[in-house]
Amino acid sequence: MSGYVELVDYDEAVAKYDPVLGIEVHVELGTKTKMFCAAEVEFGGEPNTQVTPVSLGLPGALPVVNGKAVESAIKIGLALNCKIAETCRFARKNYFYPDVPKNFQTSQYDEPIAYDGYLDVELEDGSIFRVEIERAHMEEDAGKNTHVGGATGRIQGAEYSLIDYNRAGIPLVEIVTRPIEGAGERAPEVARAYVQTLRDIFRALEVSEARMERGNVRADINVSLRETPQSPLGTRTETKNVNSFRSIERAVRYEVERQAAILDAGEKVIQETRHWHEDNNTTSSGREKSDAEDYRYFPEPDLVPVAPSREWVEELRETLPELPAVKRRRLIGEWGFTDVEMRDVINAGALELIEETVAAGTAPAAARKWWMGELARNAKEQEIELSEVSVTPAQIAELQGLIEAKRINDKIGRQVLEAVLAGEGNPEAIVVAKGLEIVSDDGALLTVIDETLAAQPDIVEKVKSGNMGPIGAIIGAVMKATKGQADAGRVRELVLERINN
Repeated sequence: MSGYVELVDYDEAVAKYDPVLGIEVHVELGTKTKMFCAAEVEFGGEPNTQVTPVSLGLPGALPVVNGKAVESAIKIGLALNCKIAETCRFARKNYFYPDVPKNFQTSQYDEPIAYDGYLDVELEDGSIFRVEIERAHMEEDAGKNTHVGGATGRIQGAEYSLIDYNRAGIPLVEIVTRPIEGAGERAPEVARAYVQTLRDIFRALEVSEARMERGNVRADINVSLRETPQSPLGTRTETKNVNSFRSIERAVRYEVERQAAILDAGEKVIQETRHWHEDNNTTSSGREKSDAEDYRYFPEPDLVPVAPSREWVEELRETLPELPAVKRRRLIGEWGFTDVEMRDVINAGALELIEETVAAGTAPAAARKWWMGELARNAKEQEIELSEVSVTPAQIAELQGLIEAKRINDKIGRQVLEAVLAGEGNPEAIVVAKGLEIVSDDGALLTVIDETLAAQPDIVEKVKSGNMGPIGAIIGAVMKATKGQADAGRVRELVLERINN
């Protein structure tokens, strides 16, 4: 593109062009060791301490396939309604990786372990969109580059780069869709819902922690535009390593607006990889995108083919847990939520949080109240995912337990929650440290009530004569005097007792 073109409004762009998506999702498997060696896998270890001659690419070091990784890949394939290959093999994908010391990636090319599948994705309005899966294949992750001295953290402008090989060789499964057509103006929503559904499946299968903020799940988002659904596919761009649901949605929207501007200007979209920028919700050019033949794939000579027996595949199929879509239908009945309430919970990313809170002993309605109320507002204010707020399901269960035990009331509960979010500790400790527990001693309450009644004899006379309206002023005054640390219902009972005696 020869110069800047102002973005086209999204609604105008999708009215004029038909967006087509392609999504490649990488999930980091939660194995104890790497894909082809015995180096341990642990997040956050000291740089270059989780390595072996194989993961460092030293001459003469021979790889051995991680059997647990193969098992996890088969489970993922089965959950995605894929066919599982009777035999498959690894290949060398050749191009320069500064963070893979052997300078090629061991992956799968023409013989993936799983292929021809699909995933039905539920959208925000409850409609179902089917995404066709082309393949799910095994490969290894690259290391991590840290560029030092630049303003952006990227290699451009950096003084030097550091490489950590701890991540090099960690098992990955890459899931590749067929072109996703027919989404129209809902393309960003479809992309987000698809990756979110995959994330939920990975967790249900227990094949990965699937924590996007740690890079356990990363998505490469391909976007192209064409004039009509009958037109040939347009030139695609690939936005690399997008690792939050909100960013996936925004990256699709931005690329649609950007590509529409290019096409409106009579210019051509360049087939390239692009970088996503969280700070301003834009993409920037990376490198021109290579096609498969440019990688010079050839069979990995140091690894024998993987041939999972049909008996083993069926045994693994039998071990598959309840998948998220089925679980949601079950929970609607168990929790007593309406379809709309459950859809709102899912769209807010609150399902697992509520489930964990319920498991910790809280009633579903109470758990939903906290996560969809105070905490959802907090997440929105901070522009973060609900799962990123600084409170745990266990803390919410503890907070609700304090309310149900009548040690605090709802108003104080919100005050305690603010303190939890501020990092001041767990609810119980905060209540004790700040002296927030409800005044439950009737003697102490009667002292305050007597003082309040003595100060407002006119209201007492009105209540005695049958006019109950002013009693609210008495209760309010008592609650104020006890700094809200009294049970309003009990205060009302004691006030009426005092007035009528």
